[in-house]
Amino acid sequence: MRTVGIKDVARHAGVSPATVSNVLNHPHKVASTTRARIEHAIHELGFVRDGSAASLRSGRGRSVGVVVIDITNPFFAELARGVADALTPHGYAMILCNSADDPGRENAHLSVLAEQRVRGTLLSPITGSTPRIDLHGEPVVLVDHPAATADRCSVAVDDVTGGRLAVTHLIEAGAERIVIVNGAQTKRQCADRSRGAHLAVEGTAVTLEEMDVGRLNVDTGEQAGEALLRAGDLPAAIFCTTDLGALGVLRALLRAGVRVPDDIRLIGYDDIGLAAASPVPLTSIHQPAYQLGKVATELLLEETDEPGTHAHQQILFQPTLVIRESTG
Repeated sequence: MRTVGIKDVARHAGVSPATVSNVLNHPHKVASTTRARIEHAIHELGFVRDGSAASLRSGRGRSVGVVVIDITNPFFAELARGVADALTPHGYAMILCNSADDPGRENAHLSVLAEQRVRGTLLSPITGSTPRIDLHGEPVVLVDHPAATADRCSVAVDDVTGGRLAVTHLIEAGAERIVIVNGAQTKRQCADRSRGAHLAVEGTAVTLEEMDVGRLNVDTGEQAGEALLRAGDLPAAIFCTTDLGALGVLRALLRAGVRVPDDIRLIGYDDIGLAAASPVPLTSIHQPAYQLGKVATELLLEETDEPGTHAHQQILFQPTLVIRESTG
């Protein structure tokens, strides 16, 4: 069967091809009655627009790339939900890529997205500098990472304040010795949360120790908990810089018969849905993941659709403390 084209739809609806094109690309410019007639013709004829051809003509597609560090982390799933909800009213789709903490994969994803003529890219970078993002030409908004310069949009959370909130809460609960279970300090989030924790103990008699477990998830958190148990001298409290890591620590502690919070207090970071649903509801530092994704997408669309009036913004959200049973 011959492919149905814009001219066929125009002939069927009794309008010009340019009017059909406007309905597809700028529907607000077409009167509602005319738009309804064209949409009916599209449905009757089974017309499907050739997105690839349109992308080649305009140099931009109707999709947005999203590159995250760890797609298995519910924090990034919630962030992606915010992106999708912001894109849907504009008729754009999301291409979600997982760098898995691998710079090579991150760069490969950015290259493929550029080849696909995405409208722009939302990037949660592994490190502060991702050299290829300036080579592809399309707008890039950094997500969960502040921009180092004023010539790029970014949306992030003040993780120094978050780390400080977490440890201050443990100190106020009476903890005199605290262990931080952290990821690699080369990651901005881990370094900032650690810095905030150390700021919280300045001028106090509280002892702060740190365990760097590399990539922090449930498994490495559980291993950290087992290592603390083997050492035989549990601290008064543990601050884990992700909720997934904290859930792993909690699993190790509960399996060994350690009571949380009676024997040891535990706090996580991110406030994912599983934090409230864990065997001992987990106190956590809340990050507005959905808002991060939604606001970052709005900035990206503004930059792509209104380049003449767009002003780069570096937005920094403030985290909040959510107290549950794991800290008493």
